[in-house]
Amino acid sequence: MSTGRADGHPGDPRAIVPTVSEAVYGDRMSASDTLLWNNERDPMLRSTIISMIVLEGAPDPARFAGAVERSLVRVPRLRQRVVLDPLRAAPPRWEQDPHFDLEYHVRRVRVPGKGTLRDLHDLAEPIAMQAFDKDRPLWELHLVEGLEGGRHALVMKLHHAISDGVGLVRMTSSLVERSSDPDPRHAHTPSLGEELEATPAAGPFADALQALRYRAEANWRGTRTVAGALGRGLTGLLTKPRETIRSVGDAASSVGRLLRPISEPLSPVLRGRSLAVHFDALSVPVADLKRSGKVAGGTLNDAFVAAVCGGMRRYHERHGRPVGELRMTMPINIRAPGEAGKRAGNQFVPARFPVPIAIVDPVERMLAIRRCVLKALREPALPFSENISSVLERLPRRVAVPLVGSMLKAIDFVTSNVPGPAFTVYASGARVERMVGFGPLSGAAINVTAFSYDSTLQLGVNMDAAAVPDPDVLLACLQAGLAEVLAVA
Repeated sequence: MSTGRADGHPGDPRAIVPTVSEAVYGDRMSASDTLLWNNERDPMLRSTIISMIVLEGAPDPARFAGAVERSLVRVPRLRQRVVLDPLRAAPPRWEQDPHFDLEYHVRRVRVPGKGTLRDLHDLAEPIAMQAFDKDRPLWELHLVEGLEGGRHALVMKLHHAISDGVGLVRMTSSLVERSSDPDPRHAHTPSLGEELEATPAAGPFADALQALRYRAEANWRGTRTVAGALGRGLTGLLTKPRETIRSVGDAASSVGRLLRPISEPLSPVLRGRSLAVHFDALSVPVADLKRSGKVAGGTLNDAFVAAVCGGMRRYHERHGRPVGELRMTMPINIRAPGEAGKRAGNQFVPARFPVPIAIVDPVERMLAIRRCVLKALREPALPFSENISSVLERLPRRVAVPLVGSMLKAIDFVTSNVPGPAFTVYASGARVERMVGFGPLSGAAINVTAFSYDSTLQLGVNMDAAAVPDPDVLLACLQAGLAEVLAVA
């Protein structure tokens, strides 16, 4: 779930989940979406997102079918497949799947074993590891039966090229309601046949013309942007030469830091990489973690990352290999205020920077983490991230994919913080007990994704099985890291 936040959670929980009808869906992938799609050529860089919703009971079948139907009507991406431009003149486009099969995407399965949460995680792991069928829409929804206590679960699998974590929350909002009673507004659910007419497939000649037109318009916009920047730069050289030269140098250095390849992890322990994952989860009261962050003059996100760093310190000490700092990726949300639901797709920048883990005092560690995050937020290259992605996206895939891999495969761990509803919600009449998100590794050893729901922060821990052969030890260390940060308040 890739959207890191450095500013804590918004005050109004209803603002967190905008209605899906507010979003604008373009016909083509953005440059950053295209990079995530192209990275699939290297299976180590797969960017699959898993959202796990545990229900106290069985959802009503008719209401669940209606909720899925509403999602399909309101979210075009759920019924669209990816079509590549054979000339590579433009990014891939989204096309309505003429062979869309709902039964392929929505599956009913039974959890193995005794139906514990551990069994549910074991069920979800191979789902996450399997590659998507590239000729179909890039999502799956598994309705899981047989959990202990009569509980059920929804496990949604989504390709990162469709959306980031904030967008996923928006997309799945049609599956949940504020009440266990039926919403009268859903008395009549429009069917796909009522809402959509089959879109005739464009011929190869029309496709080529559209792609060339798109690239020409994109190049024109880019030329205007560059010309404007050059004009401002020339004006600055005449009026404020020293400041302008320093600013240009800072921007160039920032781009270099953003693209710099990494030869190996900083961790002497988290070295292995594979295609196997292990899922686990922790939970902590949101209010308690917020209070701990405030003690250090920071936010919930500062406390969360400091707790993860504390767990990493303990894990390396348990292995007799203490280390001063590790390299972390934190997706930075670049949505403008008030635009959380306006534009579909990914709107984040993966900031990479070393973070201190050897600081024992949790308050000092939170202060140090906050300085690192604020420094990452001030990177001059952040506003130009889509322009940089556009350049990378135009490179031959045999060049671009290894280049991106050189920036990601040596990351020690990822943290991501996705705000969810701060109130109880229901899925087709069944109360939602917990929501957990498991973000993609994309070459890293560990991803810890925080997702807040109903006053509780759920931490989904995704571990590369080759990097972490003892997941129970790592989980215990992360739990201890949380405890020491919570003790501050």
